[in-house]
Amino acid sequence: MNLSTLRPADGSVHSDSFRRGRGHGSGNGKTAGKGHKGQKARSGRPRVGFEGGQMPLYRRIPKRGFTNRNTKEIIAVDIAALNRFEDGAEITAEALVDAGIIKNTGDGVKLIGNAVLSRKLTVKVKTSEGAKAQIEAAGGTCEVE
Repeated sequence: MNLSTLRPADGSVHSDSFRRGRGHGSGNGKTAGKGHKGQKARSGRPRVGFEGGQMPLYRRIPKRGFTNRNTKEIIAVDIAALNRFEDGAEITAEALVDAGIIKNTGDGVKLIGNAVLSRKLTVKVKTSEGAKAQIEAAGGTCEVE
């Protein structure tokens, strides 16, 4: 479970077309779910997060760091995982997903590591210098720089 996957339980949230303040029988009549009197019961209610002039929570807590909008999620794969392919196989990002080595391609895939490779493969994904040396030592080729 992630914060990004949380959602309300089915049936717990009213649709936008729900008509409030239409009598007792509707289950949401009279005060229309606003309670009795007070600032939040009236029109022109304060913005979300407003705490009546007190320093609001979002300004009280410390702020550290930032999230870079331009970052890329590069999936790293150790070349030892390539030993499950057959000789002469073509290694692409999609082939790695199909083999179950990675779940998705993210923003790119890069082969890393210095493990011994015992297969002659044609690699069409980015590789580190060490991984490229091991692939070529096994008789394979790297087509992407």
